[in-house]
Amino acid sequence: MKFAIAVFSPAHAPSSRRALRFAEAALAGGHEIVRLFFYQDGVHSASGNVVAPQDETDIAAQWRTFITEQQLDAVVCIAAALRRGVLNEEEARRWNRPAANLPAPWELSGLGQLHEAAQLADRLVTFGGQ
Repeated sequence: MKFAIAVFSPAHAPSSRRALRFAEAALAGGHEIVRLFFYQDGVHSASGNVVAPQDETDIAAQWRTFITEQQLDAVVCIAAALRRGVLNEEEARRWNRPAANLPAPWELSGLGQLHEAAQLADRLVTFGGQ
C-alpha cells in the first residue's frame, strides 16, 4: 500500500511522535510512503533550531534521521513555514532575514504537493491539527 502522511503538529506533540512511529511501521511492513507533508505547526519539526530538553526524546532529530536514511520525499508547506519563521537559504535571502533554519532533507513547496501526494497514494493519513 502507498501512503501519503501529513503532519500538522510540532515535533514535541504526541501526534508527531505517533506519525513518525506510523511511518516507520509502514516501511517495516513493506509499504511505501509517497510523501511526508508538514503543514501548520508541523513545519516546526523541520526547523534546524528546534532543541529538545535533555530529558525528552528529540523527535525533530528523529524525523531528520528517518527521512535521510529512508530517502523520503519530505515537503514543508511554504506558506505555513514562512508564517512561522522556518526558512531555507533562498527564502531567507528573498525576505532579507539573517539566517536560514531549514536544513536538508526538507523541501519547501506549496499545498499542491499534498494534493498530488493524496492522488498518488492509496491512503492519506493525517496526524495532529484541529
